[in-house]
Amino acid sequence: MLENTKEKSQFIFMIFSTIFVTSLILTNVIGGKFFRIYNFQISCSIITYPITFMITDIISEVYGEYRANTLVKNGFAISFFITIIVWIANKLPIHPESPIDQESFSKIFGLLPGLVFGSMIAYLFSQFIDIKLFEFFRKLAPKHLWIRNNGSTTISQFVDTITVVTISLVIWPLVDQNCLINPINFKTWLIIVFGQYIFKAILALLDTPFVYLGVYLTKKAIFKK
Repeated sequence: MLENTKEKSQFIFMIFSTIFVTSLILTNVIGGKFFRIYNFQISCSIITYPITFMITDIISEVYGEYRANTLVKNGFAISFFITIIVWIANKLPIHPESPIDQESFSKIFGLLPGLVFGSMIAYLFSQFIDIKLFEFFRKLAPKHLWIRNNGSTTISQFVDTITVVTISLVIWPLVDQNCLINPINFKTWLIIVFGQYIFKAILALLDTPFVYLGVYLTKKAIFKK
């Protein structure tokens, strides 16, 4: 049993960190598959990525800005490490009797470098912006968690969406000079950005009760005698 407040605090922070990193990894794994809602193409990453913002908001509220920034930096380092390992695995020569052929492996794990790079840069920018805005709204409306939760997340998600779409689908094809990959035009860019952001913003608003619940249960668990 955990006997003091510090031990409880560290243990709960470790649980949040595990959920955060797991969600971040899954975002990169499932992000290559898109589904359609009406005329919008939505990446499956929308299932897990909003969880990372919910976690950083809870951490910011309970543990403060420094701990939240530390979590974001660790998540970035882990994402970079995993990307390198997967890239090496994809480049290794395949054994003729391998149960998974090279084409299948590449389709699942051979993510475009531009997509991975764009996702990582977008993640780093948007998470730090989310934390800064959370602290800004805390000073602006200290008694209203829902304002700092929704205000910080909806704005940072907008930055995230623009960054990842622009880097991976506009800038990278120009840099890579791959004749099979062409940069998208402005109309397509606008449709993708708008579609992705609308659903991210909706999920950000829907996660408010869970942020309240997470903050309440965390404080109760830490300070319970």
